[in-house]
Amino acid sequence: MEAYILDWATLLVRWLHVITAIAWIGASFYFVWLDNHLVPPVPPKKGVSGEIWSVHGGGFYNKQKYLVAPDQLPEKLHWFKWEAYWTFISGFALLVLVYYFNAGAYLVDKSVADITPAAAIGISLAVILAGFAVYEGLCRSPLAKSGTAFALVGFALVVALAWAMSQVFGGRGAYIQVGTVLGTIMAANVLMIIIPGQRKMIASMMAGEVPDAIHGIRGKQRSMHNNYMTLPVLFIMLSNHYPMTYGHRYGWAVLAVVVIASVMIRHFFNLHHKGRMVIALPAGAVALFIALAVVMAPKAPDGGGAKVAFAQVKAVMDSRCISCHAAKPTQPGFAAPPAGVILETPEQVRAQAQRIHQQVVVARVMPIGNLTGITDDERALVGRWFAQGATVD
Repeated sequence: MEAYILDWATLLVRWLHVITAIAWIGASFYFVWLDNHLVPPVPPKKGVSGEIWSVHGGGFYNKQKYLVAPDQLPEKLHWFKWEAYWTFISGFALLVLVYYFNAGAYLVDKSVADITPAAAIGISLAVILAGFAVYEGLCRSPLAKSGTAFALVGFALVVALAWAMSQVFGGRGAYIQVGTVLGTIMAANVLMIIIPGQRKMIASMMAGEVPDAIHGIRGKQRSMHNNYMTLPVLFIMLSNHYPMTYGHRYGWAVLAVVVIASVMIRHFFNLHHKGRMVIALPAGAVALFIALAVVMAPKAPDGGGAKVAFAQVKAVMDSRCISCHAAKPTQPGFAAPPAGVILETPEQVRAQAQRIHQQVVVARVMPIGNLTGITDDERALVGRWFAQGATVD
């Protein structure tokens, strides 16, 4: 019953996380687009740095941006903050429900590092806090004055983080740890810099003072940082469905290439909003993905050697896989077989032969966290069986 309740909690929190993330990302991308399309008003308007006319949903809109703030504060002012806050709250709750409650399966991989679930959770929390601290330190250093230098150092640190986490956690856990660090930074930018800066500007206006423009400058900087981190974080959110990425021997390097391609794509759109069409950016991103797919392509299965009897494969399934992939799993934390895959009968095993080969032999991500201690010889046995036709005779 506990596993069943946990499944429902995970489903609802994941749904909330997706909904709030869509709201946050949508608003963020829209305001970046808006900022890049503003033009000086004609005739000039006092304090207005740019404006834009648009049409949507059968209506016309005229948006204006002030250099610092309007002379008079409007009676009703709309804020964009709870989208970010709830995305972080739901995301962290999901981290706890999925990765901390089942740390022994989703974070720990004894073949990577022989640590306890409690130690894994402690390391995870410490890395999240340390990641934010390092980022905040960089933002307050002279390095932040150069966008290019900051981006290069930031990228190097993300790659270093991905590599370090791959030495501690299983592939899936390593990826989600990187995504959590980036997501925490993004939410903290809103909570600790962007919104407080806006509040200080409003407080100055209410006191009859001219707001300090530095708050707007800092807010814009952090907003652009969030803009470029969005696509890598979205990729990490989706990657758990594609073990060929996090399960690769050099999963951290795979993630590094994806980050580069994602930033190139985002930069293309940011420049395009300003009227610059740099086709080399998306073309380069596509080339990177193609090259990555080619390099990662698995070798053709080797069916050489003695004929593998299905009884041998079934023995591996029974001892290493059935605890999770049964109609009624016996593995703690699983109320239903993952992805609905059941491997109790020869027919079920044969029907899932392609998936078994991909997950067990190629990506090596199953059994999850290698909870059941499958050996390399057993993986090779399953691989030969698949290469020989995956028969159940």
